[in-house]
This record gives sequence, structure tokens and C-alpha cells, in this order.
Amino acid sequence: MSMLFRSLILVLSISPLCIAQEPVAIVNANWHRTVMRAQSGPAAPSGPVRAVIAANKTFERKAREQQSPGGIDPNEMTIDGRSAALEKAVQESRTPRADDANGYLYTANVRNDSGKTVEIIFWEYRFTEAARPENVFRRQFLCAMKLKNGQNKELSVFSLLGPSDIVDAESPSKPDAQKFREEAIVNRIEFSDGAVVQRGTWKYADVKKDVERVTATPWGKEICRSL
Repeated sequence: MSMLFRSLILVLSISPLCIAQEPVAIVNANWHRTVMRAQSGPAAPSGPVRAVIAANKTFERKAREQQSPGGIDPNEMTIDGRSAALEKAVQESRTPRADDANGYLYTANVRNDSGKTVEIIFWEYRFTEAARPENVFRRQFLCAMKLKNGQNKELSVFSLLGPSDIVDAESPSKPDAQKFREEAIVNRIEFSDGAVVQRGTWKYADVKKDVERVTATPWGKEICRSL
């Protein structure tokens, strides 16, 4: 194995001091508890078209715009306006409300020093229990982006999973900062030219089903998803 390839698969630590030859360096990383607010459901039908009333004429409308906030919209007093309000209330009552989700936000600031454009990064936040080092908990993530050489990018992802719900009996007596040893690690990098580099002990086959699951639905504005 060449020295160049060895340098490409180095484990990238959480330390802010980065080695220049690392293809993608984690400059810093952290996590904290957070709440993901439930998204509002689809808008209720708007109801019938508003009836044309005198209050909607240009002069009356502009005069109403100059009034202080809190005034009553004349359209709400029409039959159509009241019908639309009732319809909206009925639709809202029938729409199930999603609950807020309590979870954790994992963040890693990465820098691309590979000389290429990065398209996909597999990374993880690893927790090793201080009282029992054999207990290792891994939170793995998949991120898709266009990260050009020399650029930095903050990767953030929400997960329902925290460091661990199971700790050694000695651990609860220790401060949170001492319960676990933490590190952020880049496991696999996929470049725009088709090249792939990954950490030697990490296997894509171990997460293949998770990757298929999280990529089965179209992505929105998010960059990363939890595996």
C-alpha cells in the first residue's frame, strides 16, 4: 500500500489541528440536544372566491391600509368570508397534528484538501464509554454536496439517537463531559470524478441497507441524513 493511499485513509479526529494531506479534514465537531419542530400540515382550501363588495374598491382599500393594525377586514364579514373561516376551522380540526421531536443535532465542520470536488461524505460521531471502553456507540451519517477543493462546509444532521441510553453503573456519577470519549471520523469519501476513498476498517456493505432506506425518498434542502 503506497504512502499516499495510507494518508488518504487516515482517521480524521475532532481536533481543530488538521493534517494537510488529509483529503477531507474535520476541523471541529460537536453535538447538543435539540427539538425538531413539527412541520405544519397542508394549507386548508381557501373556499369560495370573495364576493365583490364596496370595501374592496381602490379608495376604500387604500384608506383601510392606512389604519392601525387590528382592524376588521370587511371581507371577513361577508357570507363568503364567514364560510371560508368555517371551512378552514373544519379542515384544521381534521388534520392530524404532528408532535415535536426531541433529539440531537450533530455538527461537523469539514475542509476539502483533496484537490478534487467531493460529492458524498460518510462520517460518524463515535462515543466510547469512559468507565467501560468496550462500549462504543456510533452515530453514522450520509451527506451529499458539491464541496470544491479548499472549501469548508458545516455538516449538520438531526438524529433521535444520543450518545447512549445504556451506561455503566459508575458513569452517572461523573460529569457529562467525562462519561464518554468523543471523536468525529470520516469513513468514506466519493469524488465527482468517480474515485472513492474509505477508511480501511469501515465497510460499505455494513450500511448499504441503511443507505437504501434513507435515499428512498427525495431529499429536500437538507445536506445530511442519519443512517
